[in-house]
Amino acid sequence: MAETYIGGFHAVIAAIEDGGVKPREILLAETRRDARAEKLIDIAAKRNITVRKVARDILDIRAPGLRHQGVLAAIEASDLGGEEIIDLPATPERLILALDGVQDPHNLGACIRTSDAVGVDAVVIPKDRAVGLTPAVRSAAAGSAERVPVVAVTNLVRKLEQLKQLGYWVVGLAGEGDESLYDVDLTGPLVLVMGGEAEGLRRLTRECCDRVVRIPMKGDRIESLNVSVAAAVCLYEAYRQRNHKPAKVARKK
Repeated sequence: MAETYIGGFHAVIAAIEDGGVKPREILLAETRRDARAEKLIDIAAKRNITVRKVARDILDIRAPGLRHQGVLAAIEASDLGGEEIIDLPATPERLILALDGVQDPHNLGACIRTSDAVGVDAVVIPKDRAVGLTPAVRSAAAGSAERVPVVAVTNLVRKLEQLKQLGYWVVGLAGEGDESLYDVDLTGPLVLVMGGEAEGLRRLTRECCDRVVRIPMKGDRIESLNVSVAAAVCLYEAYRQRNHKPAKVARKK
């Protein structure tokens, strides 16, 4: 089985404690003798995971370009979730984030992290023309990639149509959307669809959506938000509508 690496203390500890795939071993820079390193060693020992101290150069070679903070965890590479995770009858609490061609690993990682924070059931990405669940994505997700299922599908539009048939409401985001995000009901079984960095929502994806909304912005100086920022705005609005009633606070006179 092919291996990949998770880097950074948050991501590695999450893989040990919460991940569905147990790390084969952990590589720790021999220069790390601080409290975070000791905590990691203790957690790994309780779960019978080997921690091997190596020169920091070894970590750079194993995961080039990854900000590993002096720690890597070796895991099986093929740990994307299967489509059975999302091919379920819609229930009111179900919330899925679909990303239409996100290319930047830091954007995908940030989207996964926000998804974890608001209780998204799965993040759906295309298998082609999009970044996958790489070590850089895992690092940016800071442990959330080990908690939120990420499902890669061959045809995103076809999968959205299947989810609609299962009872989901599909809402896409685009700058030219007809309605404001804050005027749309985001409760119930929902798929939020965000476009990629360059093209936004592709035409076929947009046509598949039940509604296309926009994030209102003051003035015209900014054309659009970064996809990970836009995803956070939309997901937290969905979270607010699903979990919080308007506060009744009297104004001070």
